[in-house]
Amino acid sequence: MSMITLQVNGDDRICEPNLTMIELLEYLGLNPRLVAVEYNGEILHRQLWGNTIIQNSDRLEIVTIVGGG
Repeated sequence: MSMITLQVNGDDRICEPNLTMIELLEYLGLNPRLVAVEYNGEILHRQLWGNTIIQNSDRLEIVTIVGGG
């Protein structure tokens, strides 16, 4: 199977093709409930994650929500 390359928080990452955003987040070890995602320069609303298929050369900025006080 051919892998794809994408940029996550400025770093090149390799993953399987045809992953949804939710699957990619899980593949990266992130809890989808605790992150916000910018996808190719636009905030990607959570309700679109299940239908968004990651493509070669996509650019993502992923911010993890951290609790504390």
